[in-house]
Amino acid sequence: QVQLVESGGGLVQAGGSLRLSCAASGLPFSTYIMGWFRQAPGKEREIVAKISANSGSLYYTHSVMGRFTVSRDNAKNTVYLQMDSLKPEDTALYLCNADSNGVTFWGRGTQVTVSS
Repeated sequence: QVQLVESGGGLVQAGGSLRLSCAASGLPFSTYIMGWFRQAPGKEREIVAKISANSGSLYYTHSVMGRFTVSRDNAKNTVYLQMDSLKPEDTALYLCNADSNGVTFWGRGTQVTVSS
């Protein structure tokens, strides 16, 4: 059974930092593209960042460029999202995604709340 378990969310003041983790099990982690998405109340789910299987290719949505860093440790089956200079508009449920050739899995998410 595939499981993606996010952790590291919480309440932080604007300008602060959080590091999210997503621990994967039940799948060949090193072969999957891993992504972080977020969904704020009343808004559509949007991609935040993606990292290729070998970490050679990274993608960030424009609004987080220069503030967020995605990384992975294939030995630990874990993907990370370092979030710095957080803004109130970053408030959302952050979800981990694993994708390989159209086979996709989701975690349940971790809540990030940024106060102004």
